[in-house]
Amino acid sequence: MTKKSLKLKSLIIVESPAKAKTINKFVGDEYIVTSSMGHIVDLPKSRLGIEIDNDFKPNYIVLRKKSKILKELKTLAKKSATIYLAPDPDREGEAISWHLKNQLSSDDKPTFRITFNEITKNAVVDSLKTPRDIDMNLVNAQQARRILDRLVGYQISPILWKKVRRGLSAGRVQSVALRLICEREREIQSFVPQEYWFIIAKLQEKNNITFSAKLVEIKNEKPQITNKEDAEKITEDCKKQTFTVGKVEKKERRKHPAPPFITSTLQQESSKKLRFTSKKTMFIAQQLYEGVQLGEKGLTGLVSYIRTDSVRINTDFQVSTREFIKNKYGENYLPDSLPQYKSKKGIQDAHEAIRPSYIDCEPSTIEKYLTKEQFKLYQLIYNRFIASQMREAIFDVTSVDIKAGDNYLFRTTGTVIKFDGFLRIYKEDEEEEKSKEEEENAANILPVLYENDVLNLLEIISEQHFTSPPPRYSEALLIKTLEEKGIGRPSTYSPIISTIIGRNYVERKEGKFYTTELGFIVNDLLVKHFPDILNVEFTALMEDELDKIEEGNKNWVDVIKEFNGPFDKNLVEAKETMRDVKAEMESATDEVCDKCGSQMLIKWGAHGKFLACSAYPKCKTTKSLETNTSETIGIVCDKCGSPMVYKFSRFGRFIACSNYPVCKNIKAETIGIKCPKPECTGDIIIRSTKGRRRFYGCSKYPECNFVSWDKPVEKSCPKCFAKILVEKFPKTKEPYRKCINEGCEYEEPISDDSTLTVAEATKSQ
Repeated sequence: MTKKSLKLKSLIIVESPAKAKTINKFVGDEYIVTSSMGHIVDLPKSRLGIEIDNDFKPNYIVLRKKSKILKELKTLAKKSATIYLAPDPDREGEAISWHLKNQLSSDDKPTFRITFNEITKNAVVDSLKTPRDIDMNLVNAQQARRILDRLVGYQISPILWKKVRRGLSAGRVQSVALRLICEREREIQSFVPQEYWFIIAKLQEKNNITFSAKLVEIKNEKPQITNKEDAEKITEDCKKQTFTVGKVEKKERRKHPAPPFITSTLQQESSKKLRFTSKKTMFIAQQLYEGVQLGEKGLTGLVSYIRTDSVRINTDFQVSTREFIKNKYGENYLPDSLPQYKSKKGIQDAHEAIRPSYIDCEPSTIEKYLTKEQFKLYQLIYNRFIASQMREAIFDVTSVDIKAGDNYLFRTTGTVIKFDGFLRIYKEDEEEEKSKEEEENAANILPVLYENDVLNLLEIISEQHFTSPPPRYSEALLIKTLEEKGIGRPSTYSPIISTIIGRNYVERKEGKFYTTELGFIVNDLLVKHFPDILNVEFTALMEDELDKIEEGNKNWVDVIKEFNGPFDKNLVEAKETMRDVKAEMESATDEVCDKCGSQMLIKWGAHGKFLACSAYPKCKTTKSLETNTSETIGIVCDKCGSPMVYKFSRFGRFIACSNYPVCKNIKAETIGIKCPKPECTGDIIIRSTKGRRRFYGCSKYPECNFVSWDKPVEKSCPKCFAKILVEKFPKTKEPYRKCINEGCEYEEPISDDSTLTVAEATKSQ
């Protein structure tokens, strides 16, 4: 055997099997690339796992399902010359690398950290040339966040279980997001609409071209028309006036492209343009980042790292993009210099903005290799980036003042595109708050008008309007607000939203968040007893403190000590004085059980209050409370046109016509996930057998026969890439998720920092 054949290989460890396969293409035979499947150690689920009196020392344990993987990694590490740790380039990835190093390396085994912003050959090879040590500032920032979240979740949640009901949770960031939604809901509930009127004149110029103008001034002041009588009086007076053209103002307006995506803006635009949830957006984006099979090219990473808050772009990539734009669209679409976008103050700027990995990999050329959802998201990222490197759009904006006698001034505005620029390939979705008036002006095409031209009044009308309450939060608007207020970081927005929905604190209806009764109760209790944690400014300050730890300007133990002192006092008080909602709800009523004649009690469940037999468990009769049986949802009955409402029965929630019993139309409740069967467009709905056992099935039945006894979740299998996993809650072991495909054995624990299992919560109390 030659000396060359005895040479040890080097080991590269990433956190994802797909990422490992993609990287394996770029490195030679002297490397072995494998995956840790995420974290290999974590805080224990069954207890707090933090020694508060010992400088908050965390007690990490090897995850039960990772013991086999760790054993395999140790075997490979022993046979390797060098270990390269290559999880994602962020705090979480640095922590995974640190734990791996602690578990695998010995004093004589060189172990290095490598990072890359995109999974391309150049990026991976370059990182191997410039390895570094573990950055303990990043590790400590991640560790501090983990411990803070554990202290909050594992100490407040049991109080909620005791005072309200089992299964609830509180979180350092999720609870602030809930507060924002609750406060907005109460603003809407207390809002009193104010009446106002618009006066619109339909006019004709000398060439018989017609257009409209709106009343903007009465005697040099903004009109305040609040009732029909005043509107009619003004309308009649205007009819007597002569309409002449006043000031005509023409301006050139330039609209610059939006910067390339960062994590938050990607989630917002994906929500508005594609109707993807933030969770779905990040899941698909991760697939595009780690690698997609592109025929003969094999696994190819299509986008740069997806968790970033920087809009910076690599200069070399900008130069190659500029050449691409010149060849495809023409030199007149190039700006004079490379565009430079300003990142928001206080961001880390560790990564580039989200961009395609290869500028010549146009969406249309690889569409056949992608799923429909992958293609839509890749096209969104690709087009937004190309547009960000193009010239601005140029408009001609004309504003015309029209006098009606001496007292009234009308105005009309029209916009014409002179040069489309970046709009040729990408138009940013309009802001939710954009008014109808602005949309009308943008679409208004005006004739050529000159000062003192006399106009013919064809018609003058008055339009009644009412002021609107502030809009309910959509997912996009909530993420935008969290980002603006400094709450959370790019990787946390999706888990925040998933958690508050999963705990039944809020419901998503037609893309908007509505607070449930349970959400209001939990929020009010937390605001009262934990004012700092529920304070927006305080939460933003804690994020800044974590950033200072990452920069090496703060000690992580000191930050947690400063937090825990006041928090511990609040905990002690809350345990003693928090309102006992559970005791209030479990009150007796005058109603008797239909089956056994026992007294019925008011109890609290996942959907609010309900009646339950006091003879439980011998008698399991339950009944809806009429005061809590329905809520409107903004859907019209397809049979009679009446509003549809949510109703609750002993078997759960369903959708029914409010015109019952005249109309008995009912619909099953969806869980917000599409059927995983190929080419099926149905939704997964909650159904029940004749014996009232609940299960999940496709709404397209009998055309589609998908069914599952276990609840599907919108998470893809990292092993076989099935679209969904299902949740299992066995009595003999911890809850877990498993792949929907029978031939795949992939499983993962259901771990959530902010909640506990029944056994854990009972033990911690």
